[in-house]
Amino acid sequence: MSLPKELEKILEITREQNIWRRTQTLNLIASENVMSPLAESVYMSDFMSRYAEGKPYKRYYQGTKYVDEVETFTMELMNEITESKECDLRPISGTIANAAVFRVLAEAGEKALIAPVQAGAHVSHTKFGTLGALGIQHIELPFDIENINVDVDKSIKMIEQVKPKFVVLGGSLYLFPHPAKELAPHVHSVGAKLVYDAAHVYGLIVGKVWSNPLKEGADVMTVSTHKTFPGPQGGAIFSNNEELFKQVSRTIFPWFVSNHHLHRLPATAVTAIEMKYFGEAYANQILKNAKALAEALAERGFKVIGENLGYTKSHQIAVDVREFGGGNKVAKILEDANIIVNKNLLPYDKPDAVSDPSGLRIGVQEMTRYGMKEDDMEDIAELFKKVLIDKKDVNEVKKEVIEFRRNFLDVKYTFEDIRDLDKYSTKTLKLLI
Repeated sequence: MSLPKELEKILEITREQNIWRRTQTLNLIASENVMSPLAESVYMSDFMSRYAEGKPYKRYYQGTKYVDEVETFTMELMNEITESKECDLRPISGTIANAAVFRVLAEAGEKALIAPVQAGAHVSHTKFGTLGALGIQHIELPFDIENINVDVDKSIKMIEQVKPKFVVLGGSLYLFPHPAKELAPHVHSVGAKLVYDAAHVYGLIVGKVWSNPLKEGADVMTVSTHKTFPGPQGGAIFSNNEELFKQVSRTIFPWFVSNHHLHRLPATAVTAIEMKYFGEAYANQILKNAKALAEALAERGFKVIGENLGYTKSHQIAVDVREFGGGNKVAKILEDANIIVNKNLLPYDKPDAVSDPSGLRIGVQEMTRYGMKEDDMEDIAELFKKVLIDKKDVNEVKKEVIEFRRNFLDVKYTFEDIRDLDKYSTKTLKLLI
């Protein structure tokens, strides 16, 4: 019997996606990454069909003994590499992690201070997203455009005047660390809590190239597990405040999550182990590549944001592309050449420019994981130039991109052979095999 045409269609779409994004494109979306083959192999497991509402060993279903074991072990691993005391992996995204925290910290009508939207705050921090859905007032912190960061002195005054229930640092366009250490004492002095959304930089924190907010006074840190941390899509919550963590943990289920997509757990564990042994090398190379790409683009005539600050200290760079038609137009042109980036508001944009902002946000973490180094960033910058400055035929540049990408098809910073695991703990080996 031949395959039904409906089945053929969905298989073909999936095949084309895999070929295109895994072998033919430069993936420079700052919020994406790729799992290792080892992590992907345990992602596809019986866990994906099962339910485990509640917490380990306190479930509302039977048949969860191995779920309990893998969830507990994965939380232990995550706490180890994060240098934290408490971890909850049940949020299925960073947005859900934020929602659970915000719900505990403020009631409807109460106030929260966040970074400005056009300066990088994630939509979940705002009245347009999770904060608004919970009815919590969204008030923006003062921002220093010259330093592309929250203005510390003005923010201290605002915290003292407004007396919010909580303050949110961290963001989506995120070139430099936000001032957790400087603001934490002032947040706490008015009885508020400091939330640090480290979704984008969690892998850099684990890799020890970005300061750990929990060590700088943050009461709780929310993360995504699929950006600079190269695991499966999902979220997590960390804290060293046991009492606050208990309140947040009790809120995740049943308020925001029922079943928490159990196949994420072993894949997250594998990624945590990879980051334990390779994370510092990976994170250091991400920073080198981001800096190299920023400099290479600037040398070719692009307006890269933050020149006076060294462009970036994260996996991201931001480029003003108004002279080429704006973020929306340019992102589409680059996609035609198989270069995948996203349009993005820049700090001086108005919030309502979200559909056609001034800039592009570019992230190097995925291409770094495929083995690219600083010299390869020069090649990427040259491809940008050919498309946008030299106005070369986009299909010809696309061919160059495909040829260039052929050199980077294998995931690095992972265990290339399962036998490599023999040197590590029996418990780890048992989990992965």
